[in-house]
Amino acid sequence: MLREYLVFRGYSNTLKALDVEQRNEKDQHFRAERLIDHFNMAIQASDLTAVRSLWLHLDNNLFSKLDHTYAAAVKKLENSLLKYYLVTAYTNNRADKISEFFNKLAVELQQQSEWKDWFFFSFCRNAEESPTFALFFTKQWQDTLLLSLRNFLTTVYQCLPQPSFVRAEQEAAHMQRLQDDNTRLRARLLQLQQEQLQQQQANSTSSQNLSSAESSTRRRSSYRQQQSLSDILPFDISPPGHIVDDFCIIASEANSVAQASDAQARGLKSLIRNIGSGSSPVLPRKDNGKENDKSTSKRRSGSVGCSWI
Repeated sequence: MLREYLVFRGYSNTLKALDVEQRNEKDQHFRAERLIDHFNMAIQASDLTAVRSLWLHLDNNLFSKLDHTYAAAVKKLENSLLKYYLVTAYTNNRADKISEFFNKLAVELQQQSEWKDWFFFSFCRNAEESPTFALFFTKQWQDTLLLSLRNFLTTVYQCLPQPSFVRAEQEAAHMQRLQDDNTRLRARLLQLQQEQLQQQQANSTSSQNLSSAESSTRRRSSYRQQQSLSDILPFDISPPGHIVDDFCIIASEANSVAQASDAQARGLKSLIRNIGSGSSPVLPRKDNGKENDKSTSKRRSGSVGCSWI
């Protein structure tokens, strides 16, 4: 982006200077692994100038911006890195590089108490067996130093505030993500409002139905309470011609049956009695009929004579 801007504005000299600075960049694109490799290559080559130059660059651009509480840790790492340089030069039989080291840094190091024993290092034979220097020749100490330096640089780069120009793309992506989240939340809010409105309408409808049912129930109960027996209208059914009691019918039928049975019994008794006396129940009826005819004729004759006289 910056290169495109420089080309657009025609800053050719600035663009060339940028290319040179990028080729000679010491920060290695803010990658701790590359810085450790650069330090290790300079130490293995016994290039004291490259080691000091790279450390001063980091001190001026990174470590000086840290809190003062990290000053002791930064100084401890610097001294350990210089000791590692001396041990490597001794292992590679570069006595000249050891002498060069003390000639350049003697004035600076003699003011520090931890370097007091190291001024004897260039005159020590079998320094790897000396109790003072044996620890620094172990691979464990050297690996621990490089790992500590890498972790420290990684932490510093992560906590280092970046300029707005570098964060432009990140901020643009962050703003886009925030806008997407805002749009999604607005849609969710609108959906919740619609659901709440539908729920309120459903509740109002159910409450209206419930109130109408309660009002109709109250009206029915009040109507039932106000009604009396005289207010009740009968169904439209024609009444029977005569109101007959079923029990009365049963009693009358029983009486008629009893009378008929009594009359039949009396007739049988009289028939048996007549048969037993030897008289016919039919003959007397005939004799009686004859006598009645005679008396009638006499009355008729008498009445004729009387009328004639």
